[in-house]
Amino acid sequence: MMSSCKERTAGKSTKSWAPIFHLNVGFVVGVLFVLLIYLVASQKAAISGLNVPTTVAQRITDKQLSKGPGETFVTSDVLRIVDKQRIQGSGESENGKVVYNTKGGYSETCEVDGDVRVNGASLSVSLVPTTTTSTTSSERRREWRILPYSRKTMAGIKNVTVIQLPDRSAAQACTARYTMPAVLFALGGLTGNFWHDFSDVLVPLFVASRRYGGEVQLLITNTQPVPWWPAAYGTILRGLSKYDPVSLDGDEHDVRCFPHITVGLHQHNGLSIVPEWVPGGPLSMRDFTRFMREVYALPRGAPASKRPRLLVVHRGHSRRIVNEEEIVRAAETAGFEAAAADLRRDVTVDEQARLVNSFDVLLGVHGAGLTNAVFLPPGGALIQVVPYGRMEVIARLEFGLPAKEMGLRYLDYEVSAEESTLLEMLGPEHPAIKDPLSVHRSGWDKMTEFYLNKQSVRIDVARFAPTLAQAFDYLRQQ
Repeated sequence: MMSSCKERTAGKSTKSWAPIFHLNVGFVVGVLFVLLIYLVASQKAAISGLNVPTTVAQRITDKQLSKGPGETFVTSDVLRIVDKQRIQGSGESENGKVVYNTKGGYSETCEVDGDVRVNGASLSVSLVPTTTTSTTSSERRREWRILPYSRKTMAGIKNVTVIQLPDRSAAQACTARYTMPAVLFALGGLTGNFWHDFSDVLVPLFVASRRYGGEVQLLITNTQPVPWWPAAYGTILRGLSKYDPVSLDGDEHDVRCFPHITVGLHQHNGLSIVPEWVPGGPLSMRDFTRFMREVYALPRGAPASKRPRLLVVHRGHSRRIVNEEEIVRAAETAGFEAAAADLRRDVTVDEQARLVNSFDVLLGVHGAGLTNAVFLPPGGALIQVVPYGRMEVIARLEFGLPAKEMGLRYLDYEVSAEESTLLEMLGPEHPAIKDPLSVHRSGWDKMTEFYLNKQSVRIDVARFAPTLAQAFDYLRQQ
C-alpha cells in the first residue's frame, strides 16, 4: 500500500501535492531541453529500469535536485517554500510529541518522543500519555501512516501506523523495554541494486543514526525481498549501532518500548547529503566516506604519493567496455598502474571495499558499480564514461555531484555515436542514434531499453587519452 502520510483525525487530511519546478541544463553541444513537471502523483521509476511509463523528465525530477555551487540546476521558489513545511500535521503535548517531516517532498519520517511502544505484528508505533485519562479536548487519538522506505510512493511496502493515544488504558503492556532510541526502516523497494542500497537506505540511515554514537536500536521491516541484505551490510550496521538489528517481520508477540523513535528514512538527494537537514547537527558525504573508512578499516586516507593506481569497473552485461583490455593499457601508457575488476557484491562488501580503497581512480561506464567511489581515498578521482544518448544529466546527478561532495575529482567522458554498439545494431537513421531526445521524450522505459540495457561502448583510445592525462596530472599535484 502506498501512503501519502495523511493524518487521520477528526476528518482532517493533509494536502498531497508536488510543486512545479524547472531544470535548465546547458552544455557546449546545446540546450538539452526545459523539463516541466506538474502534480507528480507517482515516483516509481528506478535506476534499474522498472516497467513504469514515466518520462525521463519525471525520472530526473525524482532525484530531488539540489542546487550546488557552480551548478545550473534551478529549483523554483515554490519548492523552497515546501521544503520549509517540516512539521505539518505534527502533534505535541506534555505527554510527548510527534514530528512529521516531509522536507524535500520525497521522503517522509516521524520523530516520536515519549513513552513509545512498537508492535511488530501490527506494524504500529504508539505514543502513550503519562496521564491515565485525557484532561483536555485537544489530546485525542491521532494517527499518521508512514512508509518507512526513503521513497514514500514506493509500492509493495507496508505502512507503519503512528498513533498518539489519548489515554494510557488503550496502551499495550511492554514486553521488552529499551533505554536507547530506535530507528525503524524498511528494505525491499529498489534495494538489491548497489546504488540504491546506498542512496535509499545506507546514506539515509547514517543521517538518522550517526547522532547517537552507536546507542541506537535498528528495527527493520520488509526483509523478505532481500533476506541477505542485513548480513551483506553487517559491517555498516554494526558501525551505526552497538546492538544487533531487530527484524519486525514475524515479531508476533513483542511490544518493544523506547524513549524515542524515528520512523522512516529521509533521502536528501540520491548519494548526497544536505548538511542543514541532518538531525543532531550537520553531516556531509565526506563524513559518510570517512565512516566507510572507519568501519571497513580502510588503510588509505589519501592518494598514492608515487605511481597512482586506476581501477576499471568490469561489467559482464549491458554497458560493457568492449575494448576493456585496450583501455587498461592506455591507462598504463598515461602513467597509471591499472587493472580491471568485477565489483559485484558477494556475501559481504568488505573485500570489495578494501580492493577499491587500494586504488586512486575508479573508471567505469555509468552504472551501480560506480557507487564504489565511496571507498576511494579522499583526493582520489572518479571517471564516468557516459553512454551515448544524451545521458549527461542523469550521469552527473547520480555520480558527478556526489563525487565532488565526497572530496573526489570528477571527470566524465561522453561516448559518441561511433563509439556505441547501438550504431552497428540499429543503423544511423534509427531515432535512438539520430534523435536521442525523441527517445527521452517517449519515456523512461524506452530510454532504458536503448541507452542502458542494449548499449555497450568501444572507447576511442586516442579521444579518451586527454581524460586519462587530466586525471593523472591531477593526482600528481596532490
